[in-house]
Amino acid sequence: MIKDLFSGFDPDYLLVMDGYDDCIVGVVERFGQEPIVCYDKGKIIQKLQDDGMSRDEAIEFFHFNQFGAWVGDLTPCFLSPN
Repeated sequence: MIKDLFSGFDPDYLLVMDGYDDCIVGVVERFGQEPIVCYDKGKIIQKLQDDGMSRDEAIEFFHFNQFGAWVGDLTPCFLSPN
């Protein structure tokens, strides 16, 4: 599945979070910048809860350790679907 999402993109330049492939919604392209991986924020928080965290713990963990992690221009983005 992950290869299907990255079809047409060089996977060596796409930064992914280990263990969260099922939370990927696609690749975001921006003019003048490299493409980046986009994750579903709700799916990530649910996965953290499924792994034993309370909802509040999962939200705090997500904001501090995932959303708040800047690892350069290829840092993934997060979608909050409506």
